[in-house]
Amino acid sequence: MSDGLPPLREVVARFDIAPKKALGQNFLFDLNLTRRIARAAGPLGDATVIEIGPGPGGLTRALLAEGAKRVVAIERDARCLAALAEIAAHYPGRLHVIEGDALEVDMQALCAKYATEGPVRVCANLPYNISTVLLTKWLEADDWPPAWDRLTLMFQREVAERIVATPAERVDYGRLAVLCGWRTQARILFDVAPSAFTPPPKVTSSIVELRPREAPLACDKRTLLAIAQAAFGQRRKMLRQSLKGIAPGGDAEALLRAAGIEPTRRAEEVDVAGFIALANALRA
Repeated sequence: MSDGLPPLREVVARFDIAPKKALGQNFLFDLNLTRRIARAAGPLGDATVIEIGPGPGGLTRALLAEGAKRVVAIERDARCLAALAEIAAHYPGRLHVIEGDALEVDMQALCAKYATEGPVRVCANLPYNISTVLLTKWLEADDWPPAWDRLTLMFQREVAERIVATPAERVDYGRLAVLCGWRTQARILFDVAPSAFTPPPKVTSSIVELRPREAPLACDKRTLLAIAQAAFGQRRKMLRQSLKGIAPGGDAEALLRAAGIEPTRRAEEVDVAGFIALANALRA
């Protein structure tokens, strides 16, 4: 389906934007696929969409074509700015480009800037090399609920499985799943084959939706993360061993009993509510 702009492959060739491995770039040229991703972000007519790493603008174009009120694209690769400027001219007043590193952007402040005008969503084909770091940074924000109402993000399939994992999937369940499960409701929407990208990665990718829980179970964030780090840092050991270094007086069994958890359990057997109980017991 054409959006009235030149084919993306032509744009990439004209501006000499070869994907850079160092920037984690894998471009999507299939407009039908990018529009499917854009539609997954929900109704966009009154929404501001924050996009990370738009590159030459494949997903950017789809978000605008699907009716996004505004797209704010954060791009650190100066080679892509001219291509994005073409898109901005095609959709006057609806595309704002921020040249910079997404890792240095205050996402909460950026989203809050637009939240008074309608819902704010983050939708992105994240660079693989910073995807987990970005997600963790957003979910560890001090202010909650956040100014965004939905994340629709692409990850490597193995990372996506770690995000949505529960104790039923012990291999994938870890600190990231505890953080995501505590503060959001996360689900995998669909997979994207390596052949959809240029250059094709060696792994399958997945689109993940994360919606913030308005009122996560009461818990001190730093204590919860410290407990999860200690527990999963020695995931093969029983919790009575792995939590000795963090328990008062080294008495991990007393801490576990206070949280209502068997001392012989391992980290991968404790659900998010259990980790919250542990964090609250430690704070108490």
